[in-house]
Amino acid sequence: MLQRKRKKASKLSRLLEIPNEVSGNEPKVVITGFNELIIENYKGILEYEDFYVRVNTYIGIININGFNLELKQMSDEAVCVKGKIESIDIETNMEEEER
Repeated sequence: MLQRKRKKASKLSRLLEIPNEVSGNEPKVVITGFNELIIENYKGILEYEDFYVRVNTYIGIININGFNLELKQMSDEAVCVKGKIESIDIETNMEEEER
């Protein structure tokens, strides 16, 4: 039943041309240069150090590596990480990929 609702919502979103990050739980990642990263649609912060930040999303975990990293702004919808960002990698949630 839940998958049926998701399929209907997905079809409606495509029909209305609504982006996935607006209609669903897919994260939106915005990178500004090498000094700022904003993640929308996140679930929570798993780890936070000045060289490493792990952010949990509905489709997996986003790892941010760098120097002097700081969580500058946090809300229910988005988190902003500032500092010298060197790399970003994503650990996908295999259960979500199958859906």
